[in-house]
Amino acid sequence: MASPENTRGALYMSLAMASFTFNDALVKSVTSSLSVAQIITVRGVMTTVLVYFVARRLGALRRIAVVFQPLILLRTFFEIGATLTFISALGQIDFANVTSIMQSLPLAVTLGAAIFLKEPVGWRRWAAILVGFFGVLIILRPTADGFASASLLVVAAVFFTSSRDLVTRRIVADVPSLTITLFTAAANTIVGGFLIVPMGGWQPMTWENFLPLVIAALLVFSGYQAVIMAMRTGEISFVAPFRYTSLIWGLVLGILFFGERPDAFVYVGAAIIIVSGLYSFYREGKRRREAMARSQQPLPQGPTMSMKDGS
Repeated sequence: MASPENTRGALYMSLAMASFTFNDALVKSVTSSLSVAQIITVRGVMTTVLVYFVARRLGALRRIAVVFQPLILLRTFFEIGATLTFISALGQIDFANVTSIMQSLPLAVTLGAAIFLKEPVGWRRWAAILVGFFGVLIILRPTADGFASASLLVVAAVFFTSSRDLVTRRIVADVPSLTITLFTAAANTIVGGFLIVPMGGWQPMTWENFLPLVIAALLVFSGYQAVIMAMRTGEISFVAPFRYTSLIWGLVLGILFFGERPDAFVYVGAAIIIVSGLYSFYREGKRRREAMARSQQPLPQGPTMSMKDGS
């Protein structure tokens, strides 16, 4: 049975994926009229203000020096990279394709945990990771007819996001999640502001492209907070698979709101990625259960010396 911490972590992750996926759909709906930098800035201002007042009310504000810890700065760098690459991809390729490629994120997290956090990974899980990334290649279709160079932006977003999650795990628990969220949102906003001119300049805002960003800001706040709580509450190997819930939302939103019709490559690739990820986490759960069972076995008793033995 899952521990209470893992259960809470899974619920947080599911909430984060729903929030982020609906946010992504709203952002995609305005990419034709606003630049990536303007979207990041406008949404970021609202998110930062919202997080600030919530953190202030809950007493979660800390001195600015707290967030200049190396790990928090590194996490923020990865978050900015993920935001830039992901929103850029949303404006150029189908929503379902973006969502499907992002399903490789748990495998990337497992790979990073094995390399950088020294978590044990057996040959079966290594094989699952390789098969999962083969599923990504099926979706990308690296041929002259099927390949879209913008898809590489999603691959970059997977790298940045998985790196962010691994770093989050190492941040000390006494830094409130709202403090991390506030700093991340503010940093994204500042970077977006600096990039407005290089990325096309400021475009006039209307209610048609402003209101979706207002709702998106609320969803980003929810997603930021939930994903931080998920990665800091449960075990990575248990929590990460619940990212797959975003695929359901992504396919439904792509079909209903953007009129997309994902082809067989997308469905097959996504299925391979998900099966590989689930198998990888099944093996990890089995390894942990076996290790726990071994640790609970009584130590073998050595031979006892009796008068008869000594005669």
